[in-house]
Amino acid sequence: MRKIILLFTCLFGISAFSQIKVLKNETLVEVGKDNSVGLYKKDDKFTINYQDLNTANLNTFRSFSFQNLNKDVSGLYELIANGFIDAPESNIVLELPNDIIELHFEKNYGTPTVQFIQYINKNKKYVGKSQLLNKKQIDKIFGKSNGKSAMYEKPATMNNVNPNHQQMNTASTVAPVTPTPVNNNKDKKPRR
Repeated sequence: MRKIILLFTCLFGISAFSQIKVLKNETLVEVGKDNSVGLYKKDDKFTINYQDLNTANLNTFRSFSFQNLNKDVSGLYELIANGFIDAPESNIVLELPNDIIELHFEKNYGTPTVQFIQYINKNKKYVGKSQLLNKKQIDKIFGKSNGKSAMYEKPATMNNVNPNHQQMNTASTVAPVTPTPVNNNKDKKPRR
């Protein structure tokens, strides 16, 4: 009888642990970041995270995402870069699947800057604003200064070469060579 109770207890314990499910860890790849604004990639979806300066709590971070269907990331970068050269008279309004984004251009101490203004869930009541960003910061965020801008030019199927995200270790078949000391002081007497 003890064995049956022990067996039942073990089976019950195993079934209790089977309720916990391990989820896949989804990681975003950083394309570029400057201060509190960053551009991240997952598959063919890009996300811009920023610290919301429009709230009293400066620990509020917001984000908006979009797909890179028709080279939209490059298009957004070009739109911003052209706005630095020839500032538009009013904000440029972009409609994303979930949000409305305005690109607000202004001169800050004589330097052209841009600010992301997000209407969250396309609702004019909930507005998030990023910091003002200059051309150098935009280049850093979009990966132009660190060479990561090539990430958003690749198709989505090329990004996930190793689906398990495990680092591949390759062992060398060549034995390590140990250097032999060279004696350049043949004629000199050792010091004592």
